[in-house]
Amino acid sequence: MFSDIARFLLDIVFTLFGAALILRAWMHAVRLHPLNPVARGVQQASNWLILPLRKVIPATGAIDWTSLVALWLAALVYLVLAWLIGAGALVPPALLPSFAAGALLMAAKWTLDLIVWMTLAQAVLSWVNPLSPLMPILHTLTRPLLDPIRQILPRMGTVDFSPLLLLVIAQVLLMVLTRVGYGLLGI
Repeated sequence: MFSDIARFLLDIVFTLFGAALILRAWMHAVRLHPLNPVARGVQQASNWLILPLRKVIPATGAIDWTSLVALWLAALVYLVLAWLIGAGALVPPALLPSFAAGALLMAAKWTLDLIVWMTLAQAVLSWVNPLSPLMPILHTLTRPLLDPIRQILPRMGTVDFSPLLLLVIAQVLLMVLTRVGYGLLGI
């Protein structure tokens, strides 16, 4: 029972921190204003790791490499801690390359999960409270993903089916990542 509780808490903490790192890189890519309250919250939650890393890996251009490396490191630490909880032993050195690849898969999984949650939040808020202060932020963050779908998908009157198609694509990719992850590490 203790290992189940520890694994549950580990999942929550690292998934939320991974989401913050993904959002930080994403907000950098879409040029979300740094004084935005959401951006400031994400920065405050992740500065403890990003600021020391930024001395070694600068954020240049449209890609915040510092946040992406921090995301990979967080996923790697998550996998090692999950192994410690599950196996009760240190990771064998022979498995370290698999863990490095597994950390990339875990980072991709966290990214797809975040896409699903942001798309769902935007869709629900568009029905319930389209004037919510979160709508412009969600619109800015999801627009790069939804616009290509909107160009391909015909519009049915006033109903926009692009969020639904994005959710389907993200879920299919999550299934593929899950299958690859089980084959690689059993994660």
